[in-house]
Amino acid sequence: MPTATTTASPNIGKKPVSSPSGRLLSLDFMRGLIMVLLMLESTGLYGHLNEYAEGGPFHWFTIQFDHHPWHGLRFWDLIQPGFMFMAGTALALSLDKQWNNGVSWGQSFRKALKRSGWLFFWGVLDYAVRSHGLSFELWDVLTQLSFTLLVAFLIFRWSIKAQLAVSIGMLLLTELLYRGIHVPGFDQPFTDQHNFGNYIDTILMHKINKGGWVAINCIPTAAHTIWGAVTGKLLLSNKPSAVKIRYMIIGGLACLAAGFLLDTAGITPIIKRIATSSFVLASGGYCLLMLALCYWWIDLRNHRKHLQFFTVVGMNSIFIYLFFEIVGDRWFNGYITSIASGLLQIVSAPVFVQAILSSLCIFALEWGMCYFLYKKKIFFKL
Repeated sequence: MPTATTTASPNIGKKPVSSPSGRLLSLDFMRGLIMVLLMLESTGLYGHLNEYAEGGPFHWFTIQFDHHPWHGLRFWDLIQPGFMFMAGTALALSLDKQWNNGVSWGQSFRKALKRSGWLFFWGVLDYAVRSHGLSFELWDVLTQLSFTLLVAFLIFRWSIKAQLAVSIGMLLLTELLYRGIHVPGFDQPFTDQHNFGNYIDTILMHKINKGGWVAINCIPTAAHTIWGAVTGKLLLSNKPSAVKIRYMIIGGLACLAAGFLLDTAGITPIIKRIATSSFVLASGGYCLLMLALCYWWIDLRNHRKHLQFFTVVGMNSIFIYLFFEIVGDRWFNGYITSIASGLLQIVSAPVFVQAILSSLCIFALEWGMCYFLYKKKIFFKL
């Protein structure tokens, strides 16, 4: 999430073809792709398409852009893991740059604390203002990220084996909490509204999320950010590029196999809304494979045409996320939709066409803001 500069370390062995700015473009592309997909979701586009396709042959495709209701995995369930994985990778590249420039660990620690504090603040603010008044909620991705990034930072100097051990420990802790602590009414590990995560929410926020999301998702999903940081270390190492790709593919396939094995064996179901260990493993595997593909295609094979459409968004990810979550959701979307729909009614456009074009207008204006900031070299960072 934080748009840290991704300058490669000078001690890399066989380097990929460098961009003029020295950035790892596969990371910029993936971060931008995730933000573009989130922007389109915030405009209501996927909802319109899903409503139109319901009952038809393409409904299986459109529902992939909505979270699975509980036990299962859809494409949209991979967006937040990718978001947090990329944050870990960016953290590794940022710390490498800081320490190569003589920044001390203490200075980096203070910066990490400040960043986590701001992420927590914006995450709470995103949910705070409601029509009925103020609300305190901890379900936003930014509040989760404030914790996972700090954990990844604190163990970053440890060996890769130790970092991986911590990530597995986070998953085992999650299993223990859900299975081992029996609170009346909240003693069903993988049942919506009756699990340990729901119980903790009643303590932290005095309420339960109707969608099944829980605040302690930050514990298992810390693995995503740690794995992203470990991958960043790998990309900065002096290993040949082919070896880096091989490690990412093997790691990705191993995580996928472990996650789906836990699910199919009936041990731990894949549930995104409470971030079960099987979900974290499976989604982390997809993240590793996606980064391996992008790194090979963009940074090694030097296929860089048309990347700017995504990178201009990814380089201001914190700005555009807060814009469509706060300003867009509460005012901008409705205002632009009223204008676009009103103009389309003049030419008697069908309601479905009005909805789709209105969503695309919102997206175009938001992308245009990111492009303006990019051209002016204005980048909002934490």
